[in-house]
Amino acid sequence: LGNRWDISVPYELSVNLSVNYKGVIWRAFEQFRLKSCIDFKPRAAEDISYISLESRDGCWSYVGRTFAGAQALSIGDGCGTKAIVEHEFLHALGFWHEQSRYDRDDYLTINFENIITGQEHNFNKYSENQTTTQDTQYDYYSVMHYDKNAFSNGNGSTIITKRPEFQDVIGQRLDLSEYDVIELNKLYKCNSSISFLDHCSFDDESLCQMSVCSAGDYGWQRMKSVSGINVTDHTYLGKEQNGTSFFMHFSTEGRNEGDAAKMESKTMTPKRDCKVQCLQFYYYHSGHESDQLNIWIREYQNEADSRGTLRLMDQITGQSLSWFKYCLHHVPLNANKTFQVVFEVRKGAGNSSGGFSLDDINISETECPHTWQIRDFEKVLNNSVFDTWMYSPLYYSSDGYRFQAGLSVYQNYLSIYVRLVSGVYEDQLQWPCPWRQITFQMLDQNPHLQKRMSSEKSFTSDPSLIYSNVSVWDNPQNTGTQVVIGNETVYVGIFWGYKYAIMKEDLTRREFIKGGDIIFLFTMQGRFCEETDRSQPSCSRTSVVVANQFFNVIICCSNTVVKSC
Repeated sequence: LGNRWDISVPYELSVNLSVNYKGVIWRAFEQFRLKSCIDFKPRAAEDISYISLESRDGCWSYVGRTFAGAQALSIGDGCGTKAIVEHEFLHALGFWHEQSRYDRDDYLTINFENIITGQEHNFNKYSENQTTTQDTQYDYYSVMHYDKNAFSNGNGSTIITKRPEFQDVIGQRLDLSEYDVIELNKLYKCNSSISFLDHCSFDDESLCQMSVCSAGDYGWQRMKSVSGINVTDHTYLGKEQNGTSFFMHFSTEGRNEGDAAKMESKTMTPKRDCKVQCLQFYYYHSGHESDQLNIWIREYQNEADSRGTLRLMDQITGQSLSWFKYCLHHVPLNANKTFQVVFEVRKGAGNSSGGFSLDDINISETECPHTWQIRDFEKVLNNSVFDTWMYSPLYYSSDGYRFQAGLSVYQNYLSIYVRLVSGVYEDQLQWPCPWRQITFQMLDQNPHLQKRMSSEKSFTSDPSLIYSNVSVWDNPQNTGTQVVIGNETVYVGIFWGYKYAIMKEDLTRREFIKGGDIIFLFTMQGRFCEETDRSQPSCSRTSVVVANQFFNVIICCSNTVVKSC
């Protein structure tokens, strides 16, 4: 147990950190803000002690606040991933390795004969007088745990778990685990979050303080299943259902055109200076294509304002899904004051035999990503031939660059790449595209946003990068290839990314595949500068979202409304 920092930890980024590493560090900060009470702030003149992030030899940190002045934390070559940054910052915040707990011998065995000579100190066990577990259980999933072959001399594993099912779990480098966060919050004596606002899976009869209303004797209903429709709870999809598995459903069957019902969240007040929020939820549309799911926010100007002002933020309509699949949907919000989210279903003109179902709602003060949900991906894995390619919809970054992702399925691994695509803002953009960090995330579909441990990788568009005598990030209108995507003729650049992005064996470690589907999230963000205060989500001058277009892959989605802010 090291000395604690203030909850807002001052830091400074060294000039020798790459642009991409600075962006990865910022993303790690955002995970701490989402999951815990810990925040980070750029060092100010009055901050005597601070963490100096540097690119030295390897990935390492002192444990706790060790001395006054600049305390080094190294993110060296090969260390630039979100989970490694989180690991080193947990050291700086006071954490030793999980396998150094005083009670570790109850949970694992250290094979000292298999450890490289001179590295035995990495497996020290600390007494109760030196460390504290904060009364948390031993965590095989901790981002602070070594893997089974850490510092092995080649003669076998160095760590053997006493429960064999965790032998391949230890050493995960995805994200902070649930118990990492619990222990961190206990250590710093707080239990709030900087950026998380609300979650609801409707498992409790309280509906998470949400209220339902309608014009008649019908409305949103809390259901376990719907008669005549193959729809069940999403929270426990693919798992054994239990007595708490519920979702919300509004039936448009037998209703008159214009009939509507609303469901309103509890009131929430933005805490961050940049008023950006993201609403995400899973929905299933089984009604008529003219039925609507409208998403509003009701914003209150002050405590005397009891009615609030409604603003429409998004609308889902169009052809219902002929298969039972929940779709993940994100809605960017921009509430400046206390607000509620309002879900309204409105009956359209046609005959309906279903309605709208909702589950697993999360709201956070973060920016929304782009979503690519691939239906029945599990079947693709089981039946695909060598080098099966899939292509995402087309996306726009907040500053107008258009791009597309490509996924290639091989026998033992998945490759993920991104390419630029010609769009409507080319004359307004800088070319070659300079220093945009592109991040893809294979989503852990845990229903609770704070408990997810997604797989994530990032890279940055280097404007000087040349491949096969072509500028990778130049205007595709000038250097790309003409193709047809959907009904549109466009120019595309070179795919760039990770060949060994995901090993197939890792797909079963979390809820990466749920109901047969896999979901990828994408962001493309501007350059991260050390002098810029990244303690807030960026306030983009515009946010451009285009209607989903797809090529050679089935996308789980409905019609998308063009939005701007």
